Amino acid sequence: MGRIRSLLLLLGLVLLGVLLVRIDLRPVLYQVRSLSWGLLLLLFPCGLTVILDTFGWRYAFRGRLLPASTLLPVRLAGKAFNMTSLTATLGGEPVKVYLLRAWVSVEEGVASVVIDKTTSLLAQVCVLLLGLVFSPLLLPAGSPFLNGMVGLALLGVLATGGFIMAQRRGLCSRSLMMLNRLGLTWHRGVEAAQGLDDAIAAFYSIHRPRLILSYLFHLMASLVGILEVYLILWLLGLPISLTTALMIEAFSSAIRAAGFLVPGAIGVEEGGNVAVFLALGLTAEVALSFSVIRRIRELVVIVAGLAALAVVRRGRPIPHPG
Repeated sequence: MGRIRSLLLLLGLVLLGVLLVRIDLRPVLYQVRSLSWGLLLLLFPCGLTVILDTFGWRYAFRGRLLPASTLLPVRLAGKAFNMTSLTATLGGEPVKVYLLRAWVSVEEGVASVVIDKTTSLLAQVCVLLLGLVFSPLLLPAGSPFLNGMVGLALLGVLATGGFIMAQRRGLCSRSLMMLNRLGLTWHRGVEAAQGLDDAIAAFYSIHRPRLILSYLFHLMASLVGILEVYLILWLLGLPISLTTALMIEAFSSAIRAAGFLVPGAIGVEEGGNVAVFLALGLTAEVALSFSVIRRIRELVVIVAGLAALAVVRRGRPIPHPG
């Protein structure tokens, strides 16, 4: 798997290189430089998104709710690990479980991460569907790009629905059984997997209000992303409608999610943004400027996440719940 991810990273870098060669970088550099203090304004939607996602995770716990002040640095640390490692967008989840071991059991931590990922995916799919609802206002019916987004939405719905069904039918136990059939026997893991399946099933059947709250917080976080798109393009001197901002956020996020196996979505995010912007009548140069600004935002998140990781590991000002 490590070789596959390295190969995908290489392909992403090649795609990024092609974009950099074919697109005039002078207006891109000028636009990014012209922002200066404007970049500070982007910290507000970025920070708000992280906070809302943290509350989405908070309501994915079965037992006592942990304070957001405990979960926020742990979530930031997980995001930083996702963005800086070759583990695609999944490596940060075990990191979060590991960092939470002082407050909850591993079983509870894993269950919360699985449920949180589920409600987050559901929110992303809903935003993509919302973008498709408004697409006739800006995209011609039957365009190749729109057809591609429809196909991506169908895959998202099927994947999310399948993920939920698998959890309700014993995802962990069945996965362990498959590994056993492949000769990878882990006898002590059977009981742990069954306990994890029971914890997830109990959450879905008993804590439905929390499940709904988790989804709503992730949905609000995704909607804040629309405002971030609007703000970025406004700062670049290209005011757009909220409908256009919605479609940019919905489609670019979907393309990035589809490339989850590529570490950092290198090349995938930039190429996807160019495709989205061109389909909406904007230029490739603006798309690349937009991508650079979002990468700068990611660097801020990485720095904050690494700092949070250092704080959590040293057991400093993160309060123990209770």
